[in-house]
Amino acid sequence: MDALTLLRVQARANRLANHRLHGALAALPAPEFHALRTGFFPSLAATLNHILEVDGYYLGALAGEPDLRGHWDRFMPAASVAELAVRQAASDERLIAFVDALDAAGAERIVEMPRRDHVQRDRAAFVLLHLFMHQTHHRGQAHAMLSGTVVAPPQLDEFLMPSEPHLRAADMAALGWDERAVYGPRPATP
Repeated sequence: MDALTLLRVQARANRLANHRLHGALAALPAPEFHALRTGFFPSLAATLNHILEVDGYYLGALAGEPDLRGHWDRFMPAASVAELAVRQAASDERLIAFVDALDAAGAERIVEMPRRDHVQRDRAAFVLLHLFMHQTHHRGQAHAMLSGTVVAPPQLDEFLMPSEPHLRAADMAALGWDERAVYGPRPATP
């Protein structure tokens, strides 16, 4: 299996996990979204807005957008779960579209990421891997925070194994995805 296929599956795993997490958060009373909690960021709102903000930065870098240093000043946090879910879904769909359009040369392309005092440069594939890891890292923190509320945290890791379609059928249907289109043909079982 080639790296581009893996990146495409990972982009969809990212979207599905956010879909599940935001679906669970929809039942959370609004004050609980902003309540102080233990974590790298002090609330669910701050943690999930951080994911959204960082996604915007890296997607901007991957797309070669100008003035990325100003991204941090322009970002406006989502005030509610509903707003966050809509904005994160749009970001996730942008990521999927980027990865779906990526070819081998594009995966090797050097991406410039302006930092405060330098410009960081890495191949697009590594930027994508970092972005997926960042999302997973902070979603895990949000998942732990959600454990301290009246809302049960959802299962977030049932996507990468093609042999478990029954665990994601409802989410796949809600997202309009087809198992074969995402994973390709299933291997014959012995």
